[in-house]
Amino acid sequence: MPVRHSNIEPVFENRYDAGRQLAEKLKEYAGKSVVVLGIPNGGVAVALGVALAVGADFDIVISRKIPLPLSPEGGFGSVTDDGTLILNEELVKKTGLTRQQINYQVSQVRVNIKQRSLLYHKDRPPLSIAGRTVVIVDDGLASGYTMRAAVESLRRRRPETIIAAVPVGPEHIIEEVRKVADRVVTCVVASGPVFYIADYYRYWYDITDSEVLTCLKEWRMRRRGGNIKLPEKKREIT
Repeated sequence: MPVRHSNIEPVFENRYDAGRQLAEKLKEYAGKSVVVLGIPNGGVAVALGVALAVGADFDIVISRKIPLPLSPEGGFGSVTDDGTLILNEELVKKTGLTRQQINYQVSQVRVNIKQRSLLYHKDRPPLSIAGRTVVIVDDGLASGYTMRAAVESLRRRRPETIIAAVPVGPEHIIEEVRKVADRVVTCVVASGPVFYIADYYRYWYDITDSEVLTCLKEWRMRRRGGNIKLPEKKREIT
């Protein structure tokens, strides 16, 4: 069970349920030339439900938080798998991070991204998104930098439209993402002074790399007319 930071009643059972609910907001894209890209790790489980519901192509886009040196739970920007870098300049200035510290943290994240890219993609080339509608999915917006970096990265590959889709996010962060995405789709817009993504999920846990691979495999199997079952304990509770 996640630690509750507020009295908010959970809206989603888990990330798979969040994906089903988010897909309802994206029904208009069913049958169109759409690519759904999940942000690992948590966003992939949500994205799977969206991709299956609208009959879209499905893959991942790796965008990772750059952790603060002495407080890794916090971040001061994000890096993507193509090298796109976005920094929270205000936070960098406030914390007094040096250029050396920034470069070191960024280099560590890039090493992690390279390892993940090899694990998730292996020898498969990235999906073509030129001229298509791209839906980028995460399990929620916190600072918004991970999503913003993903949008900027994918913009270079010339899609027709980029939609940022998340189950939940704070109102002011959603407005920031609207500035870079063509459209933002959410199930819940939070407006309170304190926000934690986990509070909106009844069952919240860290998605493993193994589960990311299982999601990718399930989509490929279903597209071929087969079906595999995600681990039941991951669908319910851990």
